[in-house]
Amino acid sequence: MKEIDNYYLSKQEPFRSCLLTLQNIILKQDDNISETKKYGMPCFCYKNKAFCYLWTDKKTNEPYVLFVEGKYLEAPELEEGNRSRMKIFRVNPNADIVIDKITSLLNSALDLYRNGIIKTK
Repeated sequence: MKEIDNYYLSKQEPFRSCLLTLQNIILKQDDNISETKKYGMPCFCYKNKAFCYLWTDKKTNEPYVLFVEGKYLEAPELEEGNRSRMKIFRVNPNADIVIDKITSLLNSALDLYRNGIIKTK
């Protein structure tokens, strides 16, 4: 078992299942995606460059996907808040995950790296 697995296993249901499903969706998007742990949360890298994180809202405990280069993404579902670079996509753990929407957002973010807009190592 990897250290990152403890993050998921420490969560209560339905948050655990929601986060594990998001992890699976993210990892399936590209063979160049790897998962690590940064700042205490799951971090997903494209060619070793962080492109998104999974985290939970401190107030509501609801999961969200944080897009590192969210400022380049235009979608009404993304929240900027008081961030200048990142945007988040909230996921309701008690509802069906909208896989098409998440996949579309992930691929838009990945295209920034694939197309060289965001440089990878």
